Amino acid sequence: MPPARLHITLQAILACLLWSSAFVGIKIGLPYTTPLQFAGIRFFISGLLVLPVAIYYNPAFLRIMRANIRFILLLGFLQTFLQYALFYTGIAKVPGSLGAIVIGSGPLFIVLMAHFFMPGDKMNLKKSGIILFGFSGIVLVSLGRNGDPGSALRLTGILILIANNIVSGITNVVIALEKRKIPPLVLSSTSMIIGGLALFLFSIPVEGFNPSPKPAAYYLSLGWLSMLSAVAISIWTILLKKPGVLISDLNLWKFLIPVAGALLAWMILPEESPDWLSVTGMAITAIALILINRHTRLLARKNAAGILP
Repeated sequence: MPPARLHITLQAILACLLWSSAFVGIKIGLPYTTPLQFAGIRFFISGLLVLPVAIYYNPAFLRIMRANIRFILLLGFLQTFLQYALFYTGIAKVPGSLGAIVIGSGPLFIVLMAHFFMPGDKMNLKKSGIILFGFSGIVLVSLGRNGDPGSALRLTGILILIANNIVSGITNVVIALEKRKIPPLVLSSTSMIIGGLALFLFSIPVEGFNPSPKPAAYYLSLGWLSMLSAVAISIWTILLKKPGVLISDLNLWKFLIPVAGALLAWMILPEESPDWLSVTGMAITAIALILINRHTRLLARKNAAGILP
């Protein structure tokens, strides 16, 4: 693998592993607060963490922000406000296993969005088969955690999480198609601050506000979630804006998120334990990732050799 591609791959894996720990962090902190408020505070803090770095590397920060305020507001709405309002609301209505199935299908939605909206990022039969194979592994992981989608409330949660995946796919396409060369750290910091603040303010009339002190577990989970969002979203925004990076191939690494999330839950949460369905599902997902990367490298070599048009 060429050094540049290896660097991109390692960054994508790091971002996905950070995101995978969010399931445990949310489980720890959510009992002490409300979903939308928790999400809003988390992303507002994340944006503030990225802000000094963005200003340091971009001295014309304010001028860049003013020149691109409409796109920043759009991204803040899509990537932070809408996507995580749907995510936290959906997660609150379904068992963790069922949530893992739907969130694990995210790369499939992103590949579909890229197929219709991104030139040069089309699906083929082999890639489609590998994606479905990887998704079958996510299904097994989720079934191993004993989810039951029977009730109307859980069906509502499933539909909300599917909507979250669609919004995530649209957001990836919007970022990749943006041609104004907005520095990624400026984009991620401002969109998280604006989206997080909007989400927090929206939560007050919807969920109420309780300013009473909370236990240390809440603040530890909030701190970890804020940090991982700051790092992971910044990495992902940078990768999406790199020339030659295909949205569909990059987002296939997101199959790691529910798998690694299950491993962390088994190690950290006392009520979680592994079973053969989950282990089999994780093995299938790992094989799918190896196959898709092999397929991508083969296409790249053929393209470089002039075999492909």
